[in-house]
Amino acid sequence: MIYLDPSVLVSMHIHDANTPAAITLVRSTNEALLMSSLTEFETVNAFNLRVFRNEMLLINRDNAVRDLDNDVQSGLLALMPLPDSAFVRAKVLARTLTTTIGVRAVDLLHVATALELGASSLFTFDQKQHRTARAAGLVVNLLP
Repeated sequence: MIYLDPSVLVSMHIHDANTPAAITLVRSTNEALLMSSLTEFETVNAFNLRVFRNEMLLINRDNAVRDLDNDVQSGLLALMPLPDSAFVRAKVLARTLTTTIGVRAVDLLHVATALELGASSLFTFDQKQHRTARAAGLVVNLLP
């Protein structure tokens, strides 16, 4: 199973510099693609931030959210609840990874969630998230 972080999901659903890479990543695997409720929330919030910054129209935000929902309904993405155990694991990871990588709490929580959900891989375009996931033992994608 592959856990997708918000950077990949955003690029899958709105056109940006990483869209071709996101589409290639998703098409390159037959493994189940996971997103947590945290990932869904952060992705939808990223769409809304783009509206706030005048980088996206409301209609495009609505289309992106609808497309994300359709990907879940069609089975392309598996939406999983954020497990409580991810917070415990994130605290353990923080003891070593934050002091060496300088990772944000929410990024640790994504890595911990991926591990708790049984993912073997994490796809991201965020360099610190990439280093964090790899340090935690997850297989990661090549960065574009």
